[in-house]
Amino acid sequence: MSRRRHGSTMGIAGPSRSRQQTLETMFRQGFQYSKKLTAHTSCVNSMTFSAQGARYLATGGDDLDVHIWDFHQENLTRPLYTCTGPRRNIFTLAFSATNKYLLAGGTDNTIHKFDITCLNSPPDMAAGGRPADSLRNADIVRSVSCHPTQDEVFLSATDDGRIVVHDQRSWKTLPRAQDTIALDCEVTDVKWHPTLEHLFATSESNGTVCLRDTRMAFGPSSRRTREGVVQTYSTRISKGSLSYLSNPEPSSLTFDRDGKKLVVTMLNHNPTVYSLKDPNPLAVCRAANLPNGIPVPEGQRTYSNSCTMKHGSIGALGLDSDDFYCAGSDDFCAYIWKIPPLSELSEQRKVIPSDEWCVHPEYANEIGYTEGLLTDRYLPVSLDTPLDRLTGHKSIINTTLVHPSFPFILACGIEQHIFLHASSPHLPFSEPLEQTPKEVRRIGTMRYDPYSFSSTPRDSDDEAIALFDHIITQEGEADPFLVRKYIPDTEEIGPEEDSDDDLDEDEDEDEDNDDEGGAGVC
Repeated sequence: MSRRRHGSTMGIAGPSRSRQQTLETMFRQGFQYSKKLTAHTSCVNSMTFSAQGARYLATGGDDLDVHIWDFHQENLTRPLYTCTGPRRNIFTLAFSATNKYLLAGGTDNTIHKFDITCLNSPPDMAAGGRPADSLRNADIVRSVSCHPTQDEVFLSATDDGRIVVHDQRSWKTLPRAQDTIALDCEVTDVKWHPTLEHLFATSESNGTVCLRDTRMAFGPSSRRTREGVVQTYSTRISKGSLSYLSNPEPSSLTFDRDGKKLVVTMLNHNPTVYSLKDPNPLAVCRAANLPNGIPVPEGQRTYSNSCTMKHGSIGALGLDSDDFYCAGSDDFCAYIWKIPPLSELSEQRKVIPSDEWCVHPEYANEIGYTEGLLTDRYLPVSLDTPLDRLTGHKSIINTTLVHPSFPFILACGIEQHIFLHASSPHLPFSEPLEQTPKEVRRIGTMRYDPYSFSSTPRDSDDEAIALFDHIITQEGEADPFLVRKYIPDTEEIGPEEDSDDDLDEDEDEDEDNDDEGGAGVC
């Protein structure tokens, strides 16, 4: 395999003013070019970049293989390395802090640990590998998240409501009670804060999204407080014309590299942007307009998330800060939004007293976020015009990844291919990319036969595409106020007060490591 000589990481220095202007001009013109990365033989559910520069990409899905791709190749056409061992669909992947391990989890109820130090070996040595270790769980593993600095420590979240902190030096034994948070509903995601090692975020199927502190969440019962919760984010939504609320299910979480932004992808609702220390949302990513600013024509599908578990991503695309969020959609496209500065969003957000919310006609069809029926409604800034709409796919996109240093985005889902979308046809690891078709396939162009569908690896995507066409046709786009009604048992006078003391403490602890005097908390 031909390999290009590169530095130790793929990261690049912050862009010069001219480079930044060039990139911004390219982004306004859209991500017009793409190529397919082909190795999987079934749906691709999970993707993750390696730590320390995102040189490697790990991908996994329904064919049970974990492929590792190397962006330091001259022409990226096939994986550098393949890991095998999972026995059922892969849902989550994570590299450890220094890329010593790769973790995989999914519907075989097992976390698999792969030793990938061989990635630094000559190409002919990196052929493939079995797990170095495996840890059985009681239920489906929805998410694993690695400690930001320690290779041996990671968090896991499972469908039985357990959040566990693992230390791989002793993980052969069953998790001790003091290493486990047991909740009464499914945990849909867990993410370690990228810079504050005591903090992590969780999402639950009942709509709850929390920021937790390991020092309060784990350990002897005498030291535990509120299951570690230091911040609860407002995810319940209200419509002025309705007398009840809705609590959409969060399917995934993602931080920016500094941990200042938290974006929550929600089922039957829109991706929602939070500032770490503010419990109320600052922005909602919608696609009411096309990227050129023209309203989406009547009858044309746009962003929706009703059928599959979606995982969005936030990144810099070569600029100075992680301002770009991308999410897949049921309309066979992926959408990119540029997130304005958090201070600007905070100033533009509206707060409507509850007694005005239900009586003013102007709020009848507005959606606000609230803690209860009698509390204020927060109207975050609506980002109605995406930066771009990524096409070229034939079915639902489940997962996207925004590269931190280079202007490209990866997207995958029902199809067996991984799509690389770029703003330029020229990338350092590929032959020139082709222009991406702008046409979007219409639903129903492939015939669904329930008697011929097979879950085994296949050479064609047609069966899976036809199946999900059928699901979309049958289920359509669900209204969260119809499918997730929420009426509080006892109405709260106001939101539960979450103490900022723990966040401020972490901010102070990390101050010496942050040139701007902050600690990734805004």
